[in-house]
Amino acid sequence: MTLRHRGLGIVIGMVADQVFADPQKHHPVAWFGSWATRVEKTTHADSRAAGAVFTALAVAPVLAGGMLVERVSARHGWIRVAATAAATWAALGARRLADEGRIMADRLVGGDLDAAREQLPNLCGRDPRFLDAEGLGRATVESMAENTNDAGVCTIFWGALAGVPGILTHRALNTLDAMVGHRNQRYGRFGTASARADDAAAWVPARLTGALACVCAPLVGGDVSRAWRIMRRDGARHPSPNGGWCESAWAGALGVRLGGENRYGDRVEFRPTLGDGPRPTGPQVRRAAKLVTAVTAAATGLLAGALIVFGGGRK
Repeated sequence: MTLRHRGLGIVIGMVADQVFADPQKHHPVAWFGSWATRVEKTTHADSRAAGAVFTALAVAPVLAGGMLVERVSARHGWIRVAATAAATWAALGARRLADEGRIMADRLVGGDLDAAREQLPNLCGRDPRFLDAEGLGRATVESMAENTNDAGVCTIFWGALAGVPGILTHRALNTLDAMVGHRNQRYGRFGTASARADDAAAWVPARLTGALACVCAPLVGGDVSRAWRIMRRDGARHPSPNGGWCESAWAGALGVRLGGENRYGDRVEFRPTLGDGPRPTGPQVRRAAKLVTAVTAAATGLLAGALIVFGGGRK
């Protein structure tokens, strides 16, 4: 078995995601979410230590399963290709993310704000009730930028670096962060370990995502140097250690301005301004969705391509 088999599996998995997208029912990530919910019921307490135990117990079977698959397929290259492709397809969400963004763009272009507000929960957790067209566009672009990293580039990166265990473990950590990584009364302490583990796993991929968005800017009518300048200037302004690099790169590539007030039910957060120019509306949202696909494909070409070209030695 060589690293070329891993790289080929990643490419096949990425293509499968673009062709078939995510299943609407019985998705493996949903299965993991059900398992994590059961673990939470037995471990929850208002402490960071309990949250660390929860994270370890929830992720351990996923890591062990990935390592078992990697070991069993070690002597059979084409089994490794199939296993890596299946794991990549299950973890990737780039096609669905871009599709949801295009639906939002169509509704904004058509001026149907009620339908656009109904669409927003498919992309992020913000309260859409009081958002106008620019607010809905901004929320969509920011969500697509950050989730291109979480549901796209991270999968490719960890697959290239660590194979099936890397793919599955990252997706598990990212799912736990979505479940318990909230600053509220129940999860403020309990979710700390999951949130920090997810941040650590996404640190390098987020910066790669931003750089690739700058490189791909001409594909959506942008300019590489402008996108790079905006990302370098604004990437560290965001309170997230990773999200700002993605969002500022999208802002620079699209020539729009992101950041501002975010409402999550009764909670209000204020984010710094990222980028220059107008707020994004329908046409810019459509370009942002195209950038999701371009960046995911670029990450696959760079990382999986490197394995295919240079990974010919026995592993």
